[in-house]
Amino acid sequence: MKIHKPKLPKEIQIKGSKSETNRLLILQKVLGAIEILNPSSSQDTELLKSALASQNKIIDVHNAGTAMRFLTSFFAIQEGRETLLTGSERMKQRPISPLVEALQELGADIQYLERAGFPPLKIKGKKIEKSSVRIPAGISSQFITSLILIGGSLASGLMIELVGEITSRPYLEMTLKILKTLYPNAPISFQGQKIFIPYLLNAKPSQSSFIVESDWSSASYFYSFAAIGRREIKLSNFKRDSLQGDAVVSKIYRNFFGVETVFNDNEHSLSLIPKADFSRPTEIHLDMNDCPDIAQTVCVTAAAMQIPFTIEGLATLKIKETDRLLALHNELKKLGCHTETSHCSIKTLHYTKPELPISIKTYDDHRMAMSFAPYSLLQEIEIQNPEVVEKSYPEFWKDLGI
Repeated sequence: MKIHKPKLPKEIQIKGSKSETNRLLILQKVLGAIEILNPSSSQDTELLKSALASQNKIIDVHNAGTAMRFLTSFFAIQEGRETLLTGSERMKQRPISPLVEALQELGADIQYLERAGFPPLKIKGKKIEKSSVRIPAGISSQFITSLILIGGSLASGLMIELVGEITSRPYLEMTLKILKTLYPNAPISFQGQKIFIPYLLNAKPSQSSFIVESDWSSASYFYSFAAIGRREIKLSNFKRDSLQGDAVVSKIYRNFFGVETVFNDNEHSLSLIPKADFSRPTEIHLDMNDCPDIAQTVCVTAAAMQIPFTIEGLATLKIKETDRLLALHNELKKLGCHTETSHCSIKTLHYTKPELPISIKTYDDHRMAMSFAPYSLLQEIEIQNPEVVEKSYPEFWKDLGI
């Protein structure tokens, strides 16, 4: 699909956060009925909903990494049920051993069906008696979140000890804030390297419904449009005190790209307003360990504005839908942005003229498609396999007016 200078509407309503919705779907099944309002319409969410509703022995989550990780813990506590949990070929390359080993330490019955450490999995659900576990904290926050989400169903609750540096900490905090919102009197805690979730099945939620805020990682693409195009954009259903770690995008784009975020608390909306007197920084240096999902967007914005950058804290990008660091290195070169990467960083070397015509390979990765789209304000580009956006933001091209 070729795009060039799309005519964005003045106001855009992004659907609910995939991260919040998927956590609430598990909690809904584990802890009882919670009505989810403004849920995500993403393919990942639909796959998770379908898996939770299914009584089939074989559950295929395709390329939905969140579903794979959350369902591993969920099916481990479904007493008397045997499940074969599988996914796409790429899913079978994404490690899951830290979560499986933690669940096995708790007493879960899980076996690898093909390669040790990777899906597919054979899970025999049983009652979990133990109440404490250790897990590496530096590989994926979703492993830890998966344990948090079942912790409230265990008879003695669950104490999780995090080993090593914590990656994507805001995602853990988001999960705990959701639980604290639903159970404000429960002794839920996150102190140092330890997270405690008490037994919650006897507790009554403080509210029967939960309104999901719109998705901040999806909003990041419109920050990029505002920065590159220097035009105002309004986004609906966003809160100043967001639960989502990717809300840090507002600070990043204010500090480095001159885009102010102005909240209208009465409307629950925000406006992206580029500053007229903005002067480009000489360099961008960021540690995005807490918000890796918006790293691609930041790289493309910087490349479009030809600002040198060094972005660190990106080790998790190598085990996403694709090796995102390698994908960025390859595709940024087509924009004239030459980079070098390590296992956890990407850094510009120099800029040259773009390689015309520009055709962006998306590597079956939704964020590659959406993060490169704003570059079309400068030059016609082709986005290969544009349908990949359905994974997280099915309405993206429609919202661009395409």
